[in-house]
Formats: sequence, C-alpha cells, structure tokens
Amino acid sequence: MAWLSTPAHGRWLEAETDRLWEFGRPSRLARGGFARLDDVGRPQPGPLELWITCRMTHVYALGHLAGRPGSAALVDHGLAALTGLFRDDEHGGWFAEVEPDGTPRDTTKAAYPHAFVVLAAASATVAGRPGARALLDDALAVQERRFWDDEAGMVVEEWDRTFTDLDPYRGVNANMHTVEAYLAAADVTGDRRWLDRAVRIVERVVHGFARGGSWRLPEHYDASWREDREYNADTPAHPFRPYGATVGHGFEWARLTLHARAALQARGDDAPAWLLHDAADLFGASVRDGWDVDGAPGFVYTVDWQGRPVVRERMHWVAAEAVAAAAALHAATGDAGYDDLYTLWWEYIGEHVLDRDGGSWWHELGTDNRVSRTVWAGKADIYHAVQATLVPRLPLAPALAPALAAGLLG
Repeated sequence: MAWLSTPAHGRWLEAETDRLWEFGRPSRLARGGFARLDDVGRPQPGPLELWITCRMTHVYALGHLAGRPGSAALVDHGLAALTGLFRDDEHGGWFAEVEPDGTPRDTTKAAYPHAFVVLAAASATVAGRPGARALLDDALAVQERRFWDDEAGMVVEEWDRTFTDLDPYRGVNANMHTVEAYLAAADVTGDRRWLDRAVRIVERVVHGFARGGSWRLPEHYDASWREDREYNADTPAHPFRPYGATVGHGFEWARLTLHARAALQARGDDAPAWLLHDAADLFGASVRDGWDVDGAPGFVYTVDWQGRPVVRERMHWVAAEAVAAAAALHAATGDAGYDDLYTLWWEYIGEHVLDRDGGSWWHELGTDNRVSRTVWAGKADIYHAVQATLVPRLPLAPALAPALAAGLLG
C-alpha cells in the first residue's frame, strides 16, 4: 500500500496531530512557561527549561495556523515567558533554566535552546501573534552577534551568562537545530542570509563530516572542529551528547538536507546534486545501523564507529524522525521504497510507541519494546511527534508554519 498518497492515512495523521496537541495543553504553567509532562500529561516539578517552552510555543503556533481553537493563548503564553521569564535583560540572550520563582538556575547561553527561540518566534510571527516579530528580530540579532561563526560556517556551542567565556566544545546537535531555525527564519523574514547559512552548515556536516565518516556522523568536536570520537564514552546514554553515532540524528539531518534543497529550488536556484544524494546515503546508513539490528523491532539510540549498537533503548523521537525522513525522501524522489519503509515504521509506532490510554507517545522503550526510563522519564514534550504527523502532509518548502499559513496542508 502507498500510505503517503492514501487520503485515509492523511485523515489518521490529522487525528493523531490533534491527539498530541490536546495532550500537551496541561504543560502550560500559571507562573509562566511550559513544563515537562509525566506519563499521563501532568506537569512535572522542577526548573523550567528554555528548550521545552520554545518547542511548545512552536507547536501551538502550528496548531493556531491549522485552525485549532485555544492554540493562540498558548502561543501568547510562551511568548510572554520568552520575553520575560527567560530573557536576560542585562546581558542579552536567554537563560537555559529558571526556578519556578523566576530565579535563573542555569545561566549559560547555549546554541541548542537559542535555536529553538528563533524557531518559536518565527512560527509565532507567521501565526500573527503580538510581539512575535520583535522577539524574532532579537533572537536573530543574538545569533548574528554571539553564535554564528562565519569562518567555520557553523555556530559555536555555549557561552557564560555575560557572553565573555566561550566553551571550547563544538557540537553538531545544536547546529542541526540551528539549520531548522535558520530555514524558518529565511522564509519568515525573506532574508537570504539565513538560508545560505543553513546550507553552509548542512554542507560542512553532511557533505563533510558524515560523508567522511562512512555516514556515521561524529557529533563532538573541539574549538578547531577536530572530532572527538571518544567523547562521553563513559556516559554513552547522554540525552543530548551521547557517545558514538546517533541514529536519529542521521534521519533528522537527511530530512533537513532535503528541506534546504527544496528551499533553494523554491527561490529558483540550482540546488547542488549532492544535497539529494547525501540525504539518501545518510538515510540508508541510519536504516542499516539502527533498524531491527538486535533481534527486536525498533531503532537503537546509538552505535559505535563499527556500527555496533551501544545504547539499545528505543527513543520515540528517533522513530518520529525516521518516518518524517522517509516521507521527505519519497517527496523528493517518488521512490516507492521510501513509502514502504514509512508504512513499516508507522506500524511499529502504532503497535509499540503510541500510548493509546495515557496519551502522546512513550518517550523510551527497552529492547523488549516495553516502557523504559534509563534516559527519559515521562513524556517531556510533543515537538518530534507533532512534526512527524505534519511533514508527510506538507511540501518540503517552505517551513512548517509558512506552509500551513499558505494552506498547503494535504
């Protein structure tokens, strides 16, 4: 069956998107921002995290653009936190974490959550929410001044609060989400430099690091962008900087490479042939290394440099990125094989990952595909899952929010 062209499957995706949006609503906190959620959708105690608030602001901006009543108030709630609770009015940028009373807890200024500030502000701008464009302009100014390294063609990783001391670590995870943010910013502002920078990052990471590493992407580097393949070997299951090659990031980079290619084509540019070829090769390697490799269905989290599984737990976001990447490659090539994999993986998600009773998706499963909590407790947010239900129904360009605003949802 060709699920990607089946209207009935499209209707199922729409219903699943609505189920996810509904699950995420209780993450709104009266004191400001959004909280991580537990297994049944209750806010978890603890500090407020910038990346969570940004992601939830983004997904409800998509909800508003899709015509879901009540979403606008959630977007506005997120914007209020980003212009108030998390904003460092003294030194600029945004705090990574704040205590429930608003006291900064983690004052570092990191590229990963700052990329999500751009994404949230861009989507909210498209949604027409008050103050969103000013926030976007502010976030892009911080990118320009603090994070973009034009010589490297990448973003740096992490500053102290005052933007004085720069950590020597460099990583591709933050750069990956920066690509997503810059593609959205280019569509929303019309400023070509953000697209060009997104393509530069993709070229260095995918056409350089991944291709040069037999499509097992090294994630960790020093200040001169020399790779460190033993980084976090003693803590391989780190949620943001794991040891080895991260299978889900292979899928995510493949998809973003295709979005960048489509963005170039939408502007009438000749997209380099390697964008498609490398996306397909990176996707294929991620399937080879990650899917059904240890005697049970599902994607392992990480592999070593010979492709052997390291962390075997199945993360929900990896499955989400796999189906989204398969849909993107099918859209770019028309190859029915990608539709076959897309169908196979949604069947897996439907059988093992969806929590039909408690809501949302189980964030981590063990090798037996039973709920596990070695890396993730609860169901932190709905960002990856929501996007997995939208990408198959939208063109590869423009970005999700502008595409919804243009009425391009299939």
